[in-house]
Formats: sequence, C-alpha cells, structure tokens
Amino acid sequence: MNASITLSSDSITISTGALRPQDVVAVARHDAKVELGAEALAAIESSRAVIEDLVSDTVPHYGVSTGFGALATKQIPIELRAQLQRSLIRSHAASSGAEVPREVVRALMLNRISTLATGRTGVRPVVASTYVDILNAGITPVIGEYGSLGCSGDLAPLSHAALLLMGEGPVRNAEGVAMDASEALAAAGIEPVVLAEKEGLALVNGTDGMLGMLLIAAADLHALVSIADISAAMSVEGLLGTDAVFAQDLHALRPHPGQRDSAANMRNVLAGSTLIEEQKAGAHKFTRVQDAYSLRCAPQVHGAVRATLAHAESVAAIELASAIDNPVVTHDGRVESNGNFHGAPVGYVLDFLAIAVADLASISERRTDRFLDKARNHGLNAFLADDPGVDSGHMIAQYTAAGIVSELKRLAVPASVDSIPSSAMQEDHVSMGWHAGLKLRKGIDGLARVLAIELLTSARALDMRDGGLESSKSSPVITAVREAIRTKVEGPGTDRFLSPEIESVFQLVVDGSLLAAANSALDAPLA
Repeated sequence: MNASITLSSDSITISTGALRPQDVVAVARHDAKVELGAEALAAIESSRAVIEDLVSDTVPHYGVSTGFGALATKQIPIELRAQLQRSLIRSHAASSGAEVPREVVRALMLNRISTLATGRTGVRPVVASTYVDILNAGITPVIGEYGSLGCSGDLAPLSHAALLLMGEGPVRNAEGVAMDASEALAAAGIEPVVLAEKEGLALVNGTDGMLGMLLIAAADLHALVSIADISAAMSVEGLLGTDAVFAQDLHALRPHPGQRDSAANMRNVLAGSTLIEEQKAGAHKFTRVQDAYSLRCAPQVHGAVRATLAHAESVAAIELASAIDNPVVTHDGRVESNGNFHGAPVGYVLDFLAIAVADLASISERRTDRFLDKARNHGLNAFLADDPGVDSGHMIAQYTAAGIVSELKRLAVPASVDSIPSSAMQEDHVSMGWHAGLKLRKGIDGLARVLAIELLTSARALDMRDGGLESSKSSPVITAVREAIRTKVEGPGTDRFLSPEIESVFQLVVDGSLLAAANSALDAPLA
C-alpha cells in the first residue's frame, strides 16, 4: 500500500494507505485531529457488504457466525450475534495493573482506526467514524498494563477501547478526569455503537498497542542518540581527549551509516574547541597513546544503536502499511482466517531496541565515572568535589547512573523469547510484544536520565577546567549546551541538593532544549 496521509492545518486525513510515524506521534502526544477520507469510507462500505452477504449463510464463518478462539467451532444463531459481539468485548476487556499512559492508548486507538480504514475488516462506516469522534474528543479508556500476550494482537487493551465505543467501562476525558464511558460520550455528544456481526473481532485483533509503543520509542531514541553524541563529545573535551579518532577517513574504512553519522556529529560538536586544540601542541600536548573505549569507540557504539533503530523503523513501516485482522475481507471478496495478528515482528525489534538502549546508557555511565576518578580525570578534583572530603561532588550521581544501567540490563532480557499457551492451547505460541513495548518505554526513560547525568557532570568538569562560561574554552556547540544547562543548574561550588539538578537536566533532554541549543550553534542540525 502507498502512504496516503495528509496533514492539513486542521487534521490528519486517513485514507486506505499507511500512517506515517510522525502522524502517530502527533496524534498520540499532541492531540492532532483525525478524519476519515472518502476513499477509506468507500472501502469500509465495500467490505461491509461482503459481511452482510454472509450473515444468513448456513455455512459457518469465523467471527461472523461462530464463537472465537477455542470456541470457533460453535455456530451462533442470528438472534444471538449482537450479544456475541458484546460478550466478546466485555470478556476480553480484562486488563489489570498500573494504568497505561495516555499517549500509548491514543496511539493504539489511531492504529486500529487506520486498519479499519483499509476496508479489510468488514465493519460498518459508523464504527470507524465513531471511533474517530472519540479519539478527537480526547476520551481514552483506562487500560491496565497486564493483559496482552501479543498473540491475537493486543486483545485486552484493544477490547477496553472497543468497550468505550460501546459506551461502557472506565475512561478519562480530555482533561484526564476519570468517569464512566457513557458519561464521557454523552458530554461529547457521541452516540455509543451497537456492534453487529464481525465488528467486535475487527476491533480487537491487532498489534496496535505494541506498534504505537515502537513508534513513540523510535521518535524518542532518534533524539537521544544525538544527545549521546553531544554528551560523548563533551566528555572527550572535558577529559582532555583527542578528536583525531573521529576523522572522516578513518570511519570510511568501516562505512556503517550510523557510525559515520555519529562520528560526524562528534566532529561537528567538537569543532573550534580550544581545549582540544591545546592537546595538539605546546605544554598541554596529548601524550596518551589512545583514549579509553568509552571515548574512542563512541561512534561505533552509538552508530550501532542508529543501525538497530533503522531496522526497527523498517519493521514499523511495514506494520503501518498492514491490514491486521482475523478474519480479513480480501480484495476479491473472500473472508479468510489468517495469522497476521501475531506480534513476533514487532516484539523482536522492541526487544532489540531495549538491548541498544541499555548499551548506549552503559557507555555513557562509563564516561561519567571517568570524570570522578582522580587517577583518570587528568587534573580535576576527586569526584569533581569543591573540597574533596568535605564535599562529595558527583559521587552519588554516578551511583544513580550505575543503578539505572543495571536496571536497563535486566530490561534488555527479551520478552519475545517467552510464550505461555492460552485459549485451551488454540493460541499455543504467543509473542509477548506488548510487554516488550512496556519495558522499552522504561528503558528509554532510564537512558535519558543517564545521559542527563553525563551532561551535568561534563558541564561541571568543563567549568572547573576553564573557570566558567565567561572564559569558556569549549567549542561553540558545547558552550551553547553548557549555557542551556546553566540556566537551570548553578556552576561548581560546595555540595548542594543534587536530585533536583539531575531532574532539571533530564527535563532539558526530554523536552528537546539541549538538542535545540546544540543545533542553534551549527549551520546544519545534527544527524
């Protein structure tokens, strides 16, 4: 399918093609409005006609006139089929645990609407259009983190969204206030839907939640890997390292695209650094044979993260262009059972990214640690303390980073290697992709915090090197980043309450301020 999403000043128009990753993020995080295009509505109408023709057929058709899962052999009388749909949704909305964040729920809802818009699911137009109205009203179902096995897609989470469509279950309105679905829909002027044949199944068979988490994580990781290039360059400068290892011709000898981009970023961030230039001549000439791996090999490690991200995004692009349901209405009018709802492709790359995230945080923490060891920080105070012994400096900030890295290593254990049979052994091999997504989200948060600690530490070290921003010897890019940090955190001095300082730099990382500060000092933004 070809991408066919247009973003106007008012809304994203969904046709029969693939959503773009940036549109999913815009709807999930920024409440962009959505509308169904005429092509999508026509396709939905066409596939519904196929289902209507099967309603009175004496031959059983899965999802139309039969039970579900292990109960698929039971044919359901016509007069009970509306109850069948309600029963399916109510029984499958069985999540438990901590509430899933709103942005994940909105991404899940949008991805399901996109599949409905392909015209391969057999729902009526009113189902898709009402779903759009609910999304645009900012109403989201309350979904617990436990419930999806990633087998017939994200069954439990999607069932909570379908329950909302029926006007049932706990929800939050656009302001985040908890209430019953019927109350929220009435306040928004939306009529609940009474589901007809096939529609309940069409609303719950998809990888929409795990895909949404993948797309949001990928957007975050794009920014964080660039932040990692900046923080690594700051550490090279602050530890009086060499930039010679980032030369373009050296990386051309091993031309991985991600490695090339990270090396270029580090060259650009370090360009014009007086501290680096002082290591090349005179009394301060660089005398070490080579820097430690955490400095010298940063482009190779960061580049491998970029490569992993590129692979994950290629999988996400295919999933975005897919019509995932069971059964599906084919282009030639057949209604066929299939296994396209299985979450393995998405689950694998979610787990792969968790490995990359853990390693990116690990190498960052090693750079932070080097600043605090007087034997390795090349002339700085122990722990960057103002008065070592009286003050502890950033000693425990490194503990925090180390604790996070240890947690990220545990989160890097793949969820997708596990499988617990369900539905009386009908669903005997499941993907656990939903849980791979949840742990990746936690990993992304931890990575941002570890990078924030490295940035906070390297900024303090550089202030101790050159006396502060008024006499900065940093490159223009690093000076701009130091200035951004100093708007929130004071320069070196006696020990202060450190936790708020870490949180302040973390916020600068996640809201894009530090990356914007770096790019403001460059002719072209970092890769």
